[in-house]
Amino acid sequence: MKQRTNEQIRAREVRLISPDGEQMGILPIQEALNIARERGLDLVEVAPNAKPPVCRILDYSKWKYEQSKKQKEARKKQRVQDMKEVKMRPAIDEHDFNVKARAARRFLEQGDKVKATIMFRGRELAHVGLGQKVLERLLESVKDICQVERAPRMEGRNMTMILVPKPQDRSVNKQASPDK
Repeated sequence: MKQRTNEQIRAREVRLISPDGEQMGILPIQEALNIARERGLDLVEVAPNAKPPVCRILDYSKWKYEQSKKQKEARKKQRVQDMKEVKMRPAIDEHDFNVKARAARRFLEQGDKVKATIMFRGRELAHVGLGQKVLERLLESVKDICQVERAPRMEGRNMTMILVPKPQDRSVNKQASPDK
């Protein structure tokens, strides 16, 4: 949203706020512009829908720069959580299971969600309990770093379960800085 500044403001009267945040009252637009110019600053419309519109005296270019820095910092801190998938069969061998469990653990430690899928073929569908046990075993091996978002359930010929990393307390991870 583009803010209107100085001569772009079309209201006859405005509620004026000084650079230090103090209310200066309702003034005609020309008088508000003169006050802003005397201080070498801009008149910026901050609440155009109010009656009368609220304007603030500030350095517009400096304010825009600070806003862009805040947005850039916010984008830097956000992290997209991907969905990684680990596929297995109900009759999975011990070593293969361990490989898949390590992969799931690595994905969770990186902050990604994990979709664990058991694929059934042919007669295996008669033994859904075996697939359930494999998923429970997987959960048991990674339960210290994750929680279940969606419990195991059948979706056609597949049984799926979704695991998400546990939210970590940021204050615990920070080391206390030594006093100087």
